[in-house]
Amino acid sequence: KLAVEFPSEDIFLVTASPVIKAVTNFKQVSKTLEEFDVEEQPSSLLTKQYPNIKVIQSAVKQLKSDDHKIITEDGREYIYEKLCLCAGAKPKLIFEGNPYVLGIRDTDSAKAFQKNLAQAERIVVVGNGGIALELVYEIQGCEVIWAIKDKAIGNTFFDAGAAEFLIPKLTAEEREAAIECKRTKYTTEGSEERPVAASDSLGSALGPDWHEGLQLKGTKEFSHKVHLEVLCEVRKIYLQREFMHLQRTSATFPKEEKIAEPDEALWPVYVELTNGKIYGCNFIVSATGVVPNVEPFLPGNDFAVGEDGGLKVDKHMRTSLPDVYAAGDICTASWEPSPVWHQMRLWTQARQMGWYAAKCMAAEASGEPVDLDFSFELFAHVTKFFNYKVVVLGKYNAQGLGSDHELMLRCTKGQEYVKVVMQSGRMVGAVLIGETDLEETFENLILNQMDLSAYGEDLLNPDIDIEDYFD
Repeated sequence: KLAVEFPSEDIFLVTASPVIKAVTNFKQVSKTLEEFDVEEQPSSLLTKQYPNIKVIQSAVKQLKSDDHKIITEDGREYIYEKLCLCAGAKPKLIFEGNPYVLGIRDTDSAKAFQKNLAQAERIVVVGNGGIALELVYEIQGCEVIWAIKDKAIGNTFFDAGAAEFLIPKLTAEEREAAIECKRTKYTTEGSEERPVAASDSLGSALGPDWHEGLQLKGTKEFSHKVHLEVLCEVRKIYLQREFMHLQRTSATFPKEEKIAEPDEALWPVYVELTNGKIYGCNFIVSATGVVPNVEPFLPGNDFAVGEDGGLKVDKHMRTSLPDVYAAGDICTASWEPSPVWHQMRLWTQARQMGWYAAKCMAAEASGEPVDLDFSFELFAHVTKFFNYKVVVLGKYNAQGLGSDHELMLRCTKGQEYVKVVMQSGRMVGAVLIGETDLEETFENLILNQMDLSAYGEDLLNPDIDIEDYFD
């Protein structure tokens, strides 16, 4: 976007990664819903398309905002007129520096995971967001103990009802064939030979279908075995030797509802959960969310930082420092948001913020006013879980509404799950799982805040074609 706005200026893209992430197959599904793939491409493709972009492959060591200067790891200095920080976030690991704890965030860590999984008989997955959900669903031939701190799976995206709807897919022994993914994937040359990626190596976040093309299979013959431990967190991790000194017993993989028996096998690492249970495993996947990657930029600069650790930005994506903007996972939106929008560290928002930040940088340079982009009017995200299409709109989990709301549900087992969040007769959020074809209608109803109290329960009546009605 910057290269288009400033065709005669030099645009420097400073990145620690040898590849860039590009948005491809972009499709505007509705006014606010977008679908796209995220593809890794060699940076030469970008510079070919936009001759005024120069890619500098190096991590940033220091930002000297008073001098309008950044210093890269290789000791070079670059002066900027305007700077936009898009350094993303990094995995929030449950325990730093433990070789048996893997964080999954980028392509390298996903490859490391695949390599370790190929020798694994049992793993423990900790976390309840998008990556944990996909992972648990995709893994085959390996026992999975899934520890979540909530009552129900997928808490970031769903309520307990939606979780119940999805659970049968998780426990099904046989896996339906995934829909073929038709697009090229680039990887970094020679990356196969690199050692298992440490969690602190910085790569950009995985795309929405990151598990495609990865062979996520353990050593066992069965397809799928997942045991869920709810309302618990990891209390402690023991290496094999420490655990043997303790002289405590660990549990086998639970079968049905029977009490797990003591485990005779010896495991490389043991996990003690806050509910008192101990499980041995080959390794642990920490999929417990991300923290904004602000480290290299804070020292010596007086940034205003949000409660979640991100750089605070105003409604023109400006940080508290002159000529420094921020977008994506690294920033914290600090303007008064629309009642049905909230920030969530997702690919869709990263793309929108990046595009809008460039627009704001251009507007400031030319002294033109700029309005807050329409994509910040309504929270809208489309994704896929367990092979179902999933659309979340507005305050889909009644975020911040307290008890002042009511829910309406419609569910057809194995087919669709529709939930709307109503407040004072108006729709403020929705979750749609399956091919419901209701996203555009609901998006409009949330945006125009029409009073729907007259329709009552009929709003979700399957015999009434609501799309036609509100067309």
